[in-house]
Amino acid sequence: MADFLTKEERSHRMSLIRSKNTTPEKQMASLLRKSKIKFRRYTRDLPGTPDFRIKDTNVVVFCDGDFWHGRNFGQWRGKLSSWWQNKIANNKKRDARVNACLRKRGFKVVHCWERDIKRKPQACIKRIKKAIGE
Repeated sequence: MADFLTKEERSHRMSLIRSKNTTPEKQMASLLRKSKIKFRRYTRDLPGTPDFRIKDTNVVVFCDGDFWHGRNFGQWRGKLSSWWQNKIANNKKRDARVNACLRKRGFKVVHCWERDIKRKPQACIKRIKKAIGE
C-alpha cells in the first residue's frame, strides 16, 4: 500500500508521536496513585527504561501501545507494508530481549496493553498487585 502522505508530511506526523508521558502512561500513573502503589517513572538504569518501577519491589511495568508493540499482530500484519511488518516484528523481539534481561536480574515484568488500561483498568491493577504480592 502506497503512503498517501509526502515524505515531509509523514516525518512531521511521526515526530508528534511521543515515547514518554503518553495517555496510557498518564492513566496508569493515576490508577497506581489511587491504589496507593508508590512508583518511580522511567528508570533509565534498567534495560528498556520501564515506564514504572514499583518502589521497594522488583516489579516493573510497561504500558504498551497496541500498534507499536504488536497486540494480536498476526491478525493485522498482512495489512501493513513490509517495512512496517519488520518494524513491529523487531519491536516485539526487542521487548522479548528486554523482558529476559530484566527477569535475569530478578525483576517481575508486567505489561499492560493500551486498550486494557483504557477498558479494563482494574484488571491491570490486579495484575500489578499480584506481581507485588498484595
